[in-house]
Amino acid sequence: MVVNSFRLDGRLALVTGSSGGIGFALARGLGQAGATLVLNGRDSAKLERAAGVLRDEGLAVHTRSFDVTQAAAVQAAVEDIEGTLGGIDILVNNAGMQRRMALQDFPEQDWHELMRTNVDSVFFVGQAVARKMITRGKGKIINICSVQSELGRPNIAPYMASKGAVKMLTKGMAIDWGPHGIQVNGLGPGYFKTELTEKLVADEQFSAWLTGRTPSRRWGEVAELAGAAVFLASDASSFVNGHVLYVDGGVTATL
Repeated sequence: MVVNSFRLDGRLALVTGSSGGIGFALARGLGQAGATLVLNGRDSAKLERAAGVLRDEGLAVHTRSFDVTQAAAVQAAVEDIEGTLGGIDILVNNAGMQRRMALQDFPEQDWHELMRTNVDSVFFVGQAVARKMITRGKGKIINICSVQSELGRPNIAPYMASKGAVKMLTKGMAIDWGPHGIQVNGLGPGYFKTELTEKLVADEQFSAWLTGRTPSRRWGEVAELAGAAVFLASDASSFVNGHVLYVDGGVTATL
């Protein structure tokens, strides 16, 4: 049945930056579809708390604390996961950060930190996992893009540059790794209520502008990203490759 093609039973999913926010919601959705999860983050205590919540819900969860911006640490972690838990069937490159500031005032060190977190990590983790997937002739990689992969806003030019790079890196990965049986796609969230957007949600002027600008006329809830992630991670998307799926309430559809 078609509905069974969305199931992820027996598959191992690594989700970076998954101790909270969007990453946690994506991991929860994959787990609810049957995947065994590997949560990642740099704060071990926060990571274990997140894993505990999902275990209490009956999900199979492991944790690995490593810095996705450090190539050597990534390689060691992937070798460890593959050697102890089994092959990684699904990778979600979610780790990311934001810095808001007028471009002329943006510090050089912040630029490099943002690019390491948002772009380098996708390359490092994607490459390390893809090398394993290539030997098996299959795999699913989902890179978390953004509506800022397409649209601009004041005071976030470096973030826009990073998410535009992730969009094109996603397409490049699909081109190079597609012949090896790997599907690489992007998931582009719009504006969602998370720990990182609390101030924007509380800003009445911004929220009024956003809801007026969004055809669905509201902020997104992070749980609403899970279905798209399950689709891209499952056999249901077996011929979807190099695509960015925007889950944004219609923001990218309108001026």
